[in-house]
Amino acid sequence: VQLQAFGGGLVQAGDSLKLSCAVSVSTFTDYAVGWFRQAPGKEREFVAAITWSGSSTYAEDSAKGRFAISRDNARNTVWLQVYNLKPEDTAVYYCATYFDPSPTVAPSPDHYSHVMVYWGKGTQVTVSS
Repeated sequence: VQLQAFGGGLVQAGDSLKLSCAVSVSTFTDYAVGWFRQAPGKEREFVAAITWSGSSTYAEDSAKGRFAISRDNARNTVWLQVYNLKPEDTAVYYCATYFDPSPTVAPSPDHYSHVMVYWGKGTQVTVSS
């Protein structure tokens, strides 16, 4: 399983950005995918995740309407749309995945923070004020 995140860059506060995660795997619909980020000097944190069927979970902060996760199973791709970017959103954004063909656990942020197995290299997002 391989993942590649792209779409980051240098943007201004208030801009929007759509990050993409391409997942190389034989049966994409067997995998849940999540987005995480790591700001300088901080621990990596969960942002959002989505099951194979499109059920999404957001971290408390990102649930405030500025983040939207989506996926296209035919294209093995997951997106993270970020609206109204703020300087504190500056971070390396990673996508990750794990085998979860039939979710039996209610997907919580804490659950997703501990189950990811495969990680991409990340894409840098820098927000200037």
